[in-house]
Amino acid sequence: MVDAVVWDIGYLVSAALFILGIKKLSSPKTAPQGNRLGAYGMLLAVLVTMAKMHSEGIIGIELIAGGLAVGTIIGVWMATKVEMTGMPELVALFNGFGGGASALVGLSEVLKRIHESEIPEPGVELYATWIAIGLSGLVGWLTLTGSLMAMGKLKGGFYIPLTKKDDRGRRKWVNFPTWGPPWLNFVKCGLLAGSFALIWLTIQEPENTDYIYALAGASGLLGVLFVLPIGGADMPVVVSLLNSMSGIAAAFTGFVIGNNVLIIAGSMVGAAGLILTFIMCKAMNRTLPAVLFKSFGGGGKETVTRTKVGSDPEEVAMVCDGISKCVIIPGYGMAVSQAQHAVKEFADLLEAQDVEVSYGIHPVAGRMPGHMNVLLAEANVPYEQLIEMDEINSELPECDVALVIGANDTVNPVARSGEGPLGGMPIIDADKAGVVVIIKRSLSVGYAGVDNDLFFEDKTMMLFGDGKKMMNELNAAFKDL
Repeated sequence: MVDAVVWDIGYLVSAALFILGIKKLSSPKTAPQGNRLGAYGMLLAVLVTMAKMHSEGIIGIELIAGGLAVGTIIGVWMATKVEMTGMPELVALFNGFGGGASALVGLSEVLKRIHESEIPEPGVELYATWIAIGLSGLVGWLTLTGSLMAMGKLKGGFYIPLTKKDDRGRRKWVNFPTWGPPWLNFVKCGLLAGSFALIWLTIQEPENTDYIYALAGASGLLGVLFVLPIGGADMPVVVSLLNSMSGIAAAFTGFVIGNNVLIIAGSMVGAAGLILTFIMCKAMNRTLPAVLFKSFGGGGKETVTRTKVGSDPEEVAMVCDGISKCVIIPGYGMAVSQAQHAVKEFADLLEAQDVEVSYGIHPVAGRMPGHMNVLLAEANVPYEQLIEMDEINSELPECDVALVIGANDTVNPVARSGEGPLGGMPIIDADKAGVVVIIKRSLSVGYAGVDNDLFFEDKTMMLFGDGKKMMNELNAAFKDL
């Protein structure tokens, strides 16, 4: 009895750390502390669970120490190895790990009960237990395969190991294009209905493992088909939804094994992820069913036939000399080139001449929610200068220069037309500034596959090249004035 109380107190403290951590994640200034509190809560939950298992003789201390060591090494290696540009793919992968872990726990639990003949008698207990196990598997396997597919799309594909390298030293590459014929939705609905039917069959024949493995296969295929039709413009919505589903899978697993901290933590992650999903949908001017059952962006790329004469850093520096207000609009290209520190240096140069500088942050800029905030925080950009889309749009008509670095779809005026993959998506109104400076490698289309008319306006100055290189040259030119 004493041990049970100790375990429950440990789980209660862990849950409190999760709640405080999520609360502090609501602000960029307190987000690092919130992340640490969540990590401490998870560490405590793991230690309490392992101690409980050891005291009950379920697992030996050697396996406990080995599992912790292996997990710690993998976690530290992945956290230190990943570049900031790869953070969206890492988040997607971690979502998949969470779903897969929940599914494996549910699978092991049901196989254990079948093997040890611990199947409840027909009634409420059987229904509740087997439904929880089935839903844990359905959501968990779907989250695992869907997250791997999302990671592949964010990354652009996967290298095939053991294949012959090309002239550039790369192995054969497989990408995941957006593919969503109308009949695919019927297939997905059929797989979902079939999965629920398999859960029902497992209740009718609890000892039949064929239904359990069939459920795992159908759920895994559903996860692949779930993400396959979704275009690049909607990937932030997918990442946040998969994050929510990983939490839901953990909560179902908590019910199965009677673990309170899994129920609490999973429910919080599921709720927070779902709220974020709806925020992302609002930012994209989409409904969640539209994202899930329609294909927006990422399809056939348009061919750019128009041309634009590029400017040079010296010319842009002269335009910026003597202005009073500048809005910097970052995008994924800034992340790719790691230009955030050079951007901060440019802002410091402007502020030294009493120029008001702010950053216009689109909710879906980058490849995951908050991607730009993380990068700019890394460069010590003051939090109060990070302005959300609605507020910055009211300031742009009075802005002298809008500096767009690596953004495309989030500043594309075609979204206002209500047509095409970006139709109706709220954008940052960079085109309303006095002068628009765009740093981009070329005139190529964005992730949604849509040409951008802003590139060709008379007020637009294009700096063609790598983001970091162009920003460094712009900073040098500005210092030479």
